[in-house]
Amino acid sequence: MNSTCIVAVDPGRAKCGVAVLSATGQVLHQDIIPTEMVGETVDMLMRQHGARSIVIGRGTAADAVMDRLIEFRERSQIITVTERNTTLLARRRYWQDHAPGCLTLLLPAGMRIPPRAVDDYAAIIIGERYLHSNGEQ
Repeated sequence: MNSTCIVAVDPGRAKCGVAVLSATGQVLHQDIIPTEMVGETVDMLMRQHGARSIVIGRGTAADAVMDRLIEFRERSQIITVTERNTTLLARRRYWQDHAPGCLTLLLPAGMRIPPRAVDDYAAIIIGERYLHSNGEQ
């Protein structure tokens, strides 16, 4: 249990990416969950990992997701960061973790679409942005 962990959230209308990162950026947990479960899931992850802060992307569905988080956590525990280019960066990160197959390698890197949603990777990018800013947003 580490009180310097953060829980990062990539907000979405139907689903959210969530990730738990240590203060050094180590990914301790990542998942994609239905948006209606984000409040209780983040609350559980915070208790499980001893995290004190939630970092959420400032994007399309951020307000609705923020409302769900506030049902379980205090507003003061929630920090917003920019979501700019997180989907593109999340796709790249996915391919770093999952080497493309032979046929996929024939496509230029920018045209490779992962075979699954990458919201969890977007949450990791959001968490890393916060950590790289030294927690100042």
